[in-house]
Amino acid sequence: MRHGKKFNHLGRKTAHRKAMLSNMACSLIEHKRINTTEAKAKALRKFVEPLITKSKDDTTHNRRVVFSYLRNKEAVTELFKEISVKVADRPGGYVRIIKLGNRQGDNAPMAMVELVDYNELYNPKGDKAKKSTRRSRRGGAKKTEAAAVETQTSQEEE
Repeated sequence: MRHGKKFNHLGRKTAHRKAMLSNMACSLIEHKRINTTEAKAKALRKFVEPLITKSKDDTTHNRRVVFSYLRNKEAVTELFKEISVKVADRPGGYVRIIKLGNRQGDNAPMAMVELVDYNELYNPKGDKAKKSTRRSRRGGAKKTEAAAVETQTSQEEE
């Protein structure tokens, strides 16, 4: 039965699980993308998203709270300096989990965990802003000819 089981224990004791999630969160913050099993990825998402939300408000208290979870000064600094700036306008959902298939050795389902704002390949907002439409030569030529004719007539009138 699953009475009172709110999260996946991942087959580990409490201290081991907390240390593992802390290390995975530090790796995610440092590298912006990591590969792991699906179960660990889902547990990591529940662990790291509240920390990213806390990093949006850069206060001493929030830094200490996040440090108590991560226990890594470099990760906390990067989280508050770089990541919080990029996700400032995002209301949540900072982590994306992409399923990769099964692992060769033990057939465990694998997944890639990444920070959403750091993926250059899949960024729908960035693609729309950079994409330009193709114009036909004929339409552009007509407009430039018409503009040239107007300037000639205005010069002749003067």
